[in-house]
Amino acid sequence: MDIGVGLPNTVPGADGRQLVEFAARADGLGFSTLAVLDRMVYDSYDATVTLAAAAAVTTRITLAPTILLAAYWPSAALLAKQLASVDRIAGGRLVVGVAAGGREDDFQATGVDYHTRGRWLDELLDEMKRVWSGGGAVPGIGPKPTSGTVPLWIGGNSPAALPRAARHGIGWVSGGGPVARYPEQAEKVRAAWAQAGRTDTPKLGALTYVALGDDRKRQGGEYLLDYYSYLGEKARFLASGVIADEGRLRETIDGYAAAGCDELLLFPCTADVDQLELLAKVCFP
Repeated sequence: MDIGVGLPNTVPGADGRQLVEFAARADGLGFSTLAVLDRMVYDSYDATVTLAAAAAVTTRITLAPTILLAAYWPSAALLAKQLASVDRIAGGRLVVGVAAGGREDDFQATGVDYHTRGRWLDELLDEMKRVWSGGGAVPGIGPKPTSGTVPLWIGGNSPAALPRAARHGIGWVSGGGPVARYPEQAEKVRAAWAQAGRTDTPKLGALTYVALGDDRKRQGGEYLLDYYSYLGEKARFLASGVIADEGRLRETIDGYAAAGCDELLLFPCTADVDQLELLAKVCFP
């Protein structure tokens, strides 16, 4: 199983130069992917802009908005152009995780109808593919992605999420939850693949939140309670689940690997760059 790491672009107080240093350090430590979270109505760094900065200081690591809440974007053409630009700057290292999103204020801020977001997301993904192939409603938008397209990794737990993954994606990524549930989720993804007539194997991913070190569990929990406040009790579950010690992190890694996960993304709840060395010590003993 590959192990990636998140950039703390949504962590309160993160300095822009910290994010750049974080990206460069992660590139040298052996993590498979550098991921970012995405929100509009929050004091956070924009996902695509952050990855563009990361692309400039990295050479090896995959770059992945995981998850980009693409449905709140009013323009498929603009998003396609921005993502293709990041991919070209990174030399073809971009993989885009997308989901419909669940905060109505994000959609109010961009003028997109929240209640039809699933249908719009499917239309947007189709149109981005057309733009990347040189077509689209207005042909000629560039640049094209390095390999002609950008791989899509679909997230979400709605009834439409798995059929969407089978139609558009290279696989499905879990937004967090108990490791014990993961084998059941993975089997549902494989079933959706079979129902869609696909013969390839879906890439299965998951993310979890970490904050190794003294007092970081409390700080990380406070951050997640704020970031996911709209989820109510689930926010408390996520906050209480922050991994703060090395032993539990090792158990979590081993548990996801045994459950069939192909790539686990560790999202730090702190912007301290030294968190990367603490994680690498456990991930790559």
